[in-house]
Amino acid sequence: MTTEQEPSLIALCTRRAVMRRAAIIALVVGTILAIINHGDRLISGDISSEVVIKILMTYLVPYCVSTYSAVLTIRERMREAQ
Repeated sequence: MTTEQEPSLIALCTRRAVMRRAAIIALVVGTILAIINHGDRLISGDISSEVVIKILMTYLVPYCVSTYSAVLTIRERMREAQ
């Protein structure tokens, strides 16, 4: 049994595959949620800085959730492999 040190959270979060997958998920889910939550304002053109911040957060949340899930999966697989 080897006792390799687990990669840091930052190292796992910044893996190209993790970031790419999280970005795709954020784009799809964030767009759907932005349309559901802010579609009326987007159509009417009533977009304040507050709405822009909320829309950005709408994309950030699925990115973070996807990244967190991927990191947990990677760590679990690494532990199983040891």
